[in-house]
Formats: sequence, C-alpha cells, structure tokens
Amino acid sequence: MELIDIGANLTHESFSHDLPQVLERARAAGVVQMMVTGASHQGSQEALELARQHPGYLFATCGNHPHYADEFSDAMAADFARWSKADEVKAMGETGLDYFRDLSPRPKQQQAFEAQLELAVESGKPVFLHQREAHDDFLAITTSYRDRLSRAVVHCFTDSEQALSDYLDLDLFIGITGWICDERRGRHLKDIVSRIPADRLMVETDSPYLLPRDLKPKPASRRNEPSHLPHIVREIAACRGEPPEVTAANSLRTARTFFALEPKA
Repeated sequence: MELIDIGANLTHESFSHDLPQVLERARAAGVVQMMVTGASHQGSQEALELARQHPGYLFATCGNHPHYADEFSDAMAADFARWSKADEVKAMGETGLDYFRDLSPRPKQQQAFEAQLELAVESGKPVFLHQREAHDDFLAITTSYRDRLSRAVVHCFTDSEQALSDYLDLDLFIGITGWICDERRGRHLKDIVSRIPADRLMVETDSPYLLPRDLKPKPASRRNEPSHLPHIVREIAACRGEPPEVTAANSLRTARTFFALEPKA
C-alpha cells in the first residue's frame, strides 16, 4: 500500500532525537508523502523549514490551533499570508474551535478562526480544520465562508453521525485517525466511517498523538508515528467492508487532489 499521512506533527519535541529514523520507518511502511501540521506561529515556521529539507516528501500547513487563539495577532496573520505563498505550504491551518479544553477564550477562538478562513480565501489554498465539542459554532462559521473556500478537511474527525452528515453536506473532506482503533471512544466511528464517500476520505496519524489503542506491540514511549498509518487504514477498511488496498488507493488519490500534490519522483 502507498499512503499519504495528511496530519503529522513532526516538529513536536518527541521527534527531535530520531526524526531521520521516523521518516525511514514511514517510507518502509509505504507512507510516500506527509503533511507536517503547523499549529502555532513557531510550529508553522518549523513545518515549512522541515518541508524544505525534504522536498517532494514532506509538505506543510500553516496556522494557529484554537488552543493558542489568544496568541493570534495581525503580525502572525501577516506571516501566515507570506508563508502561504511557499510551494511547500499546501493548506492553511490547523484552525478551528475547541470547546473541550477551552484553553483560549471562545470569542478569541472564533476571531482567530475567522481570520484564518479569510487567509485561506485570499491564498486560494485549502483549509485544515479542527473541531471538538464546538459543532454548532464551527458549522455556522464554516458555512458562512464555504462558498469562498477552495477545499476544506475536518481533520481528526471524532464527532457524531449528524456532524458527519452536516460536513458532507457542506462538501467538506474528512480525516480519520487511530481514534477509530479505540474500542471505547471510537466505537461510533466504526459504524459511520462507511458513510464517507471514497473521494472525501483521507487518513492520518496525528503523530505523536493518538497511538492506536489496539496496536501490538505498543512502543514503550507510547508515541505515535507515521509508520503506524497502515494499521489505521486496515481498521478503516474493515469497517468499510473493503480491502485495505482499496481504502489506501482511494485515500491516496483524494489527498493528492485535495493538497495538489505530485507523486514524488
């Protein structure tokens, strides 16, 4: 199987000591390209720098996670606008709303979200979205911008069947992680993942987070990494009632279309 991991936080400090080995294991597992998530000002800059070090293999997103929305500023937005012009930056975000942790005030989250959607409109690039326990506000804001956005993916989707229906009705793409491998929290995902059209489904690890709960043996560090993506894809395929190779091929094609990626030479 050839796969694209659409969400890997490779600038996380847990990868600082062995990133070359992590990338080598990913390649050996069939992960042919990856999107390095930019979730803060510094993280977005580092994601771009990392993508430039691995041309054609790593790419970057550029944004401010709702956890850090109270740090968002005009100066940050100006940097994001400038970085969005780089060929290596394939999407704006990670941006959205998170009312589960509420690490930034909700009005600040909403303001930062809207500002970054404006940046996506101006750049013409797709958006990498985050939503947790904030469906109603997230849907309202996203709907108000949808006609002006090129494409948008709800990354790490973990919500309800109704939320999934709402997002598909908005012509959004859906990213599925190892959450589906959790027999406690992910049981509902197993039942509804088959409802995602093949040309809207993408796959991701969200490394180093969300280590698949059913992975055996588990790494001693409990760190997730892109080489575990085939395990996630096999679970998704089983839930969809299709061979893993079909899920892999469709998600690869969808990711390349969504992020405008060329196969690595």
